[in-house]
Amino acid sequence: MRLTRRQGRAGAAMEKEEPAAAELEIPGECQYAGDPVVVRPSQPTPRHTLHLSNLDDQRFLRFSIKYLYVFASHAAVSADALRAALGRVLVDYYPLAGRLRPSDEEEGKLVVDCNAEGALFAEGRLPGLTAADFLRGRGGATPHKSWRKLHYRVEAQSFVAVPPLVVQVTWLGCGGMVLCTAINHCLCDGIGTAQFLHAWARAVRGGQDAPGAGADDDDDVALPFHDRRALRPRCPPRVAFTHPEYSSSRGISGAVVGNGNGNGNANEAAPSLLARLLGQPLAPVSLTFTAAHLLRLKRQCAPSLKCTSFEALAAHVWRAWVRALDPPGALRVKLLFSVNVRRRLKPELPRGYYGNGFVLGCAESTAAQLVTAAPSSAAAARYGVRLVQDAKECVDDDYVRSMVDLLEERRGARPDLAASLVISAWTRLGLEDLDFGAGKAAHMGPLTSEIYCVFLPVMGDPQGVTVLLSVPQAAADKFQHCCLEFLKDTDVDAKLS
Repeated sequence: MRLTRRQGRAGAAMEKEEPAAAELEIPGECQYAGDPVVVRPSQPTPRHTLHLSNLDDQRFLRFSIKYLYVFASHAAVSADALRAALGRVLVDYYPLAGRLRPSDEEEGKLVVDCNAEGALFAEGRLPGLTAADFLRGRGGATPHKSWRKLHYRVEAQSFVAVPPLVVQVTWLGCGGMVLCTAINHCLCDGIGTAQFLHAWARAVRGGQDAPGAGADDDDDVALPFHDRRALRPRCPPRVAFTHPEYSSSRGISGAVVGNGNGNGNANEAAPSLLARLLGQPLAPVSLTFTAAHLLRLKRQCAPSLKCTSFEALAAHVWRAWVRALDPPGALRVKLLFSVNVRRRLKPELPRGYYGNGFVLGCAESTAAQLVTAAPSSAAAARYGVRLVQDAKECVDDDYVRSMVDLLEERRGARPDLAASLVISAWTRLGLEDLDFGAGKAAHMGPLTSEIYCVFLPVMGDPQGVTVLLSVPQAAADKFQHCCLEFLKDTDVDAKLS
């Protein structure tokens, strides 16, 4: 397991064979070639107002996801080729060339004016930086706040005034390039992002003659389906479940805060873990789990319980996070994670559906129940995994429709984050396979590390997962230790080979 130096000493004895990955601080300022250019669709596109679903314009999705790709010199392509192909791919993905605005008809709702105003494309240089600087350790370098200079910041008075798609290409001293794309989360989720990025890459590879999204010899490529009516609320709304992912919790100030209904919950007397996270300096923690490590976690549950790698790792990281923060035993803690609902609905969402097609699954337990058992206990592992599995299994058509209706009744509702770990899985989406024609990216990941946890693909290791999140500095070593304890008695790679 490859660890960042910022995380301290825990686990170092197990990994003496290779230097630990470190946070990469980028010196200097990005040298821009000029003002960013506006890239519009290369052909006429539909002009209309796109109404967003209740899953799309939730308050907690009103931000841009920033994806960072690093290409070595042999895999870099020209900015002209990227811009030209972007114009072609925006013909099919035309909402990304539009602009968000508040709805004139429904208070609190957002819509997209599909007006072909275009995406922003910035170009800069950092001659003191190389692609190799990002490749430290198995999981790559850990994000540092200085990485923000790799994303062009749009000066705007509000979130809705920022173009849905902002791109920056930064040329490196080695001849390589960094590609940072900021995509508005209200328009698409991770599956949609991967769909768009691969369409863009096909357009670059296909050249000027590539039709539409630049489809090449892959005849099975789905075109984006933009209509959101498949997720419209029922009339009248019917909220049939309690939806603990949106239940109220005690807020940062100590007052009881609700998510739109004005009511608190049973946690009213408990301190907010969110207050602790936001009230002290944070340290990014990056841990890479190999296929052997994940198999070891899954075998802790065998033979009585079969589970996926995601279920085993999510439960493991959740327990480690709670143990590291050490909340009162009676506090109810939650694990929130995205569940793809495209095939869980009846009927299924249309192929190529280009909106947010996920809901939050919610596992819940008291802190004591989750962490009291011995860290190496199979019973403890099975307990956490079962909670994750139960949270996934309850997400069916009825549950999703109920959630859409809840968001209709309680517009502005937010997930309960007071004592919750949020996991966003970027694995198994193909994000790491991006190839503009000269070779795949050497590094892929988020621009920054946040208090929510991201499961990232490992370049060159399709079964590996890098866990990235920020925790209070005082708890970083303990969190790392809790994550690594299951390796302390044996060399897992040797035992499972």
